[in-house]
Amino acid sequence: MYKRVLLKLSGESLGGPAGKGIDEDSLKKFAKEIASAVSAGYQIAIVNGGGNIFRGIQGIGKGYDRVTGDRMGMLATVINSLALASALRSEGIGAEVFTATQMAPLAQLYTRDNAVGTLEKGGVALISGGTGNPFFSTDSGAALRALEIGADALLKGTRVDGVYTADPEKDPTAVKYDELTFHDALVGHLNVMDQTAFALCEQGPVPIVVFDINKEGALLRVLEGEKVGTLVHA
Repeated sequence: MYKRVLLKLSGESLGGPAGKGIDEDSLKKFAKEIASAVSAGYQIAIVNGGGNIFRGIQGIGKGYDRVTGDRMGMLATVINSLALASALRSEGIGAEVFTATQMAPLAQLYTRDNAVGTLEKGGVALISGGTGNPFFSTDSGAALRALEIGADALLKGTRVDGVYTADPEKDPTAVKYDELTFHDALVGHLNVMDQTAFALCEQGPVPIVVFDINKEGALLRVLEGEKVGTLVHA
C-alpha cells in the first residue's frame, strides 16, 4: 500500500521503558523492524524526536530561553539518529544521517535530492535537527519532510496502538478510532500531532497512520496495507 514512507519515532521510544537516554534493547529492536521492511523493498525515511535526551520547552525558566532550548532539542534528535543509523548498519542496511543545519563531519546537510537518493539506493535516510528553526516540533518537521520526499504516508510509531477519544493509559473508557479525517482530529482536539503538522499533511495530502511501534512486525504490516492502528486522512 505504501512504497515510500516517513517514519516518525518519538525520542521516548528509543529510551525504552524509562523513556530516557538510549535503551540498547529498544534500539536493536527498532533497527531489526526497520531493516526487515527495507529488505522487503520499502523505502523508509526517519525523523526522530529528542525527548529522551532533552525537550526544548523544558528550558523555559531554567536559565535559558525557548530558542536556546529548542536548539538543544534539535541536537538531541541528531544524537538519536546517529545511534539508530549505527544500529541499522549493524543489521546490514545502509543508513545516512542528514541534518537541517550544517554539522559536518557528523552528518550530511539535508537536501531533498540526497535523502531521496539514499532511499532509492536501498538505504535509510535519517533526517534530524527538526526544521532547523525554533518553535517547530519534530512532528511538524516530520510532516514537512514527508511532503518534500514525496512520501506515500507519514507513520507515527508510538507506544499506543492508535488514536483514542482520550488517553487510554489514563482513561479505561477511551474508545479507539479505526480512521478519522484531519478535520475531525482537529475539532476533537485529539492528541495525535500538532496543528502545524496536521495542516501540512492535509495540504499534501499525506495520510498519517498512528500505530504501536513496539508490537513485533507492526511496521511491516502497516506497509503491506493491513488495518493497523488509526488512519488519519483528508
